[in-house]
Amino acid sequence: MAEKLAIHGGPKAVPDGTIQRWPPIDETDRRMVLESLEGGEHTYGPNCKALEQEFAAWNGNRHVAACNSGTAALHMCVAACECGVGDEIIVPAYSWPSSATCSLHHNAIPVFADIDWATMNVDPAAVEAAVTPRTRAIMAVHLHGLAADMPAILAVAARHDLAVIEDGCQSHGATIGGRKVGTFGRCAAFSTNQNKCLCSGEGGFFVTDDEAVFKKGETLRYFGENRAPDEPPGYHTYGMGWMYRMSDLVAAFARAQLGRLDAYLERQRANAARLTERLREVPHLILPTAPEGFDHTYYNYTIRFDMEALGRAAQAKTLRDQLVAALKAEGADVGVWQGWPVPEMTVFQAANAYGKGCPWSCPHAARVDYRPEQFPAARRHSDWHVGMTTPLRAPNGPEVVDRIADAFRKVMANLDQVERVDVSAARP
Repeated sequence: MAEKLAIHGGPKAVPDGTIQRWPPIDETDRRMVLESLEGGEHTYGPNCKALEQEFAAWNGNRHVAACNSGTAALHMCVAACECGVGDEIIVPAYSWPSSATCSLHHNAIPVFADIDWATMNVDPAAVEAAVTPRTRAIMAVHLHGLAADMPAILAVAARHDLAVIEDGCQSHGATIGGRKVGTFGRCAAFSTNQNKCLCSGEGGFFVTDDEAVFKKGETLRYFGENRAPDEPPGYHTYGMGWMYRMSDLVAAFARAQLGRLDAYLERQRANAARLTERLREVPHLILPTAPEGFDHTYYNYTIRFDMEALGRAAQAKTLRDQLVAALKAEGADVGVWQGWPVPEMTVFQAANAYGKGCPWSCPHAARVDYRPEQFPAARRHSDWHVGMTTPLRAPNGPEVVDRIADAFRKVMANLDQVERVDVSAARP
């Protein structure tokens, strides 16, 4: 029986106040942050040092540097792998921009590879096809809580003598065969941004098992890349003067949250399994999956609407936006995480990051082709998907999951009403 959608005046499937905000804050958070505030060491203080040790133990890394963002950590990875002027780094065509722009910070050139449709992560075959004589590294992004195909990516890297950088910013605790991301490549980056499963507001980690790699990356954290070869230790900067330290207040918050991270991930996995079961029989939904042996943490539970089955492949973005608007009106906390492939973004289409065409105009760089039609899976995913984070996060439980499932079932059962939704005013 047809139900009136909330966007047209019907009752909400998810009543206001149902979804609890992220992250949960308790007395441990308050106590540790207040103790840091009163402790007097507010830059790189004792909580930063303790956090590095605790995250190293939790994730299985020998060396950890706490920094002020996942983007900073990615830049530290690029420097640690000695990627520089004119070098190329292969990056997934669908990711957060920082996965690619971190290359530009060190005058290296991103080269994009299309994604695998099923996993939404980079396609190892596309990575190998993108290798050129200038390729220096592969950026393996573990997107939305699912590890990239590291065995295949490492095999490509070995064949071409390339470094592998892991972008684990969304995937704390994701595993392959029980082994956590951030322990496969030469080095890795994590984020503790507001939305991440380990949240401290802002922050990140640069991690590696190689001491020499660690020293190269860590120098970006404190004003310079190195002292001049003939200078004694001190404040004589030899380099660009990057400053990526984490503060003690942020580290205190991160430590408190790290103590609950395993419980958070357990809740997310349970909620995701329940949502998948509730939506399994709903027509025209493509639900997230994980390959055998890969443990998904569901940082973002991403659904694709099957636009081909709906007969709307040519108008996919319009219908997707209408569906998202209808779901939001029902009270479901959903959204479009990234609405276009990274190579379509202006900085890459204009090939002009620093002005005057740099770094692409550098005489040491080769011409790179960013035509969007080279990345059909990334393009299709961009237009077909909707994602959610908060509804599956602690403290939300099965009753919230059921309400979210009700919203999807209601909207998908009333597509005739969805097609009357006007989204033109919402477009930029």
